[in-house]
Amino acid sequence: MSAFMVLGIAVVAALASPLGGLISLQRQPTTLFMSLALGFASGVLLATISFEMVPKALELSSLAMTIVGFTGGFIAVYALDLFINHGKLVGEKAEQKPAVERFHRSHRPRGDQVTVLAGGTSTEELIEGLSIGIGAAIEPGLGLIVGTAIVIDNIAEALSIGELIRDQNRDGGKRPVGRVLKWTGLIGASLLSSALIGWFALRGLPMPVLGFLFAVGGGGMFYLTVTDLVPEAEERHYQQSAAVAIGIGFMTIFALSEFT
Repeated sequence: MSAFMVLGIAVVAALASPLGGLISLQRQPTTLFMSLALGFASGVLLATISFEMVPKALELSSLAMTIVGFTGGFIAVYALDLFINHGKLVGEKAEQKPAVERFHRSHRPRGDQVTVLAGGTSTEELIEGLSIGIGAAIEPGLGLIVGTAIVIDNIAEALSIGELIRDQNRDGGKRPVGRVLKWTGLIGASLLSSALIGWFALRGLPMPVLGFLFAVGGGGMFYLTVTDLVPEAEERHYQQSAAVAIGIGFMTIFALSEFT
C-alpha cells in the first residue's frame, strides 16, 4: 500500500467525525436511528477486532505478546476513563451510584459531558489512528478494513456528540455548529496524525512488534466498544434494534474479511 492510499484512508476516517456531527445538526436523529447507527458501528468494530486485528496480531507475534498487548490497550483506555472521572465510574442501576454521585459533587469530572465525551474520544482516536497505519504496514487489505470500521465508528460517535451538544444548547436558539466542528475536528485531527505516525514512523519495525502494537489497538478499541457504543445503542433501542444492528455490522465485516 502506498503512502497516498494510507493518507486517503486516514483523511476519510478523519473527515467522518465532522460529517457525523454536522448531520446531527441538520436534523435531530431519532432514537431508533441512533440505536441502529451505534449498534452497527459496535458490530463492525467487534468483528474487526475478532476476525482481523487479534488473529493478525497472533499470527505475527506470540500468544503471550498478543494477550499482553490487548490487555495493555484495554487498560490504557480504562485508565483514561478513570482519570477523567477521578477514579469513580458507576452504572445507572449500581448499588454504589448514590455514593459515587456524592463523590462527584465534590470531585467533578474533568469537564462537562461534551468535554468528557469528545475529549476522551479524541484521545482514544490516537489508538485507532495508529491501528490504521500499523494495519496498512502489515497488509494493505488489513489497513482498509480497519479504516472502514473506524469511519463507521467515527460517524456514529460524532452523531452522539452532536446530539449531546444540541441538547445542551436547546434553549439558546442557535445551532451550535462551531462547537460541534471544534470537537469533531479535534477527533479527526487526532486520528489523522496518529495514522500517519503509525505508517511513517512504525512500519519499519519488526513484524512481531507490529503484531504486538496491533493487539494494543485491538484492546483499546474493544474497551471503547463495550463500554461506550454498545450501552449507548441499547439505551435507545426499539424492538431490539440495537441487537439487530450489531449482528448486521458483525456479519458485514465477517463477509468483507473473506474477500481481502
